[in-house]
Amino acid sequence: MPIVVNSNVAATQASFNLSKSNDALRKSLSRLSSGNRINSPADDAGGLAVAYKLDSRLSRTEATIQNAQNGLSLLQVQDGALETVGKILDRMAELRTMASDITKNSGDIENYSKEFNELQSQIFQIQKQKFNGISLFAVNGSTNLANGMTTESKTYVSTGAGGNSSSVTYESYGRTLYTAASGASTDGSISINIVNLQFVTQIGDQNVGGFDGGTYTPVDSILDISIGGFVGAIERLADMRAENGAEQNRVMNSIELLQSNLTNLEAAHGRIMDADIAAESTRFAKQNVLVQAGAAMTAQANQLTNVALQLLG
Repeated sequence: MPIVVNSNVAATQASFNLSKSNDALRKSLSRLSSGNRINSPADDAGGLAVAYKLDSRLSRTEATIQNAQNGLSLLQVQDGALETVGKILDRMAELRTMASDITKNSGDIENYSKEFNELQSQIFQIQKQKFNGISLFAVNGSTNLANGMTTESKTYVSTGAGGNSSSVTYESYGRTLYTAASGASTDGSISINIVNLQFVTQIGDQNVGGFDGGTYTPVDSILDISIGGFVGAIERLADMRAENGAEQNRVMNSIELLQSNLTNLEAAHGRIMDADIAAESTRFAKQNVLVQAGAAMTAQANQLTNVALQLLG
C-alpha cells in the first residue's frame, strides 16, 4: 500500500470501530443502570409494543382484583345483616309459640306483641343498610337501580308440611361484578344478589318486617301470624344466606384466578422488559475493553502519516 498524506483509511476505520464500541458501551450502561432490556423503541420495537399491552393488562387486572375484593366485602357485610335478621325471626317464632300458651291472658299476649313490634321495626331498619352508599337490600317495587342494579322476576319453590310444594313469584335484585380484566361480561361476571328483604319476611298478606312497599306498616298483634308462617320465612332467609355464601365462594375463586393471572403476566412482562444482569455485565466488560483498545488504536493510526514526513525530511 502506498504511503500517502491526504488520506488515512486505517484511522478512519479505527474511529468508526471506536464509535460502534462506544455506542454499545452506552447501551450496556443504560440497561445495567435502569434494569430494563428495552429503554427505547429502537432496542426492540416489537417487544416494546407487546410489553405496553401486557403492562396495561396488568394494571386492569390489579384494579379488577380490588373490585372483586370490594364485592366480597359487600357480601360479607350483607351476610352479617342477614344473620341478625335470622336471630330476629327465631325470636319472633319463639314469642309466637309462647303467646299460644293457654295460660297466657290478653295482657301477656299484648306484652309479647310489644317486643314483636320492636323486632319488626329493627328488620325494617336493617333493610336500609348500605355499604359505601350501596344498598344491601331491596323491597318490592324498588326503583333505585343505580350502580348497575338490575331486577327480574323469579319463582321460589318451597316444600310445606306433608311434602306439598308451593311456588311464589318475587322480584329479585342484583348487581353485576365483572371479574375479567377486559371488563366484558362475556369474559367473566358474577351476579351479586341484593336480597329482597320484603319477600323474605312476607307471610301470606302480612309482613313481619313491617314492609308495605317503601312504607312501614307493622303487624299489630303477634297472634295474626301463624307459627308455620315463621318457619317459611326462616326457610327463605336460609336460602338467601346460602346464595350469599355461594357467591362469596365464587368471588374468592375468581380472586385466586386473577392473582394467578397477575403473577404470570408479571413474569411475561419481565421476560420482555427486564435486563439479564449477568449477560449484560459480560457485554459491558467486553465493550469497555473494545472502547479502550479502539481509542488506543485510533491514536496509533493517526500517527501513520508521520512516516511520509520522515521521508520528506
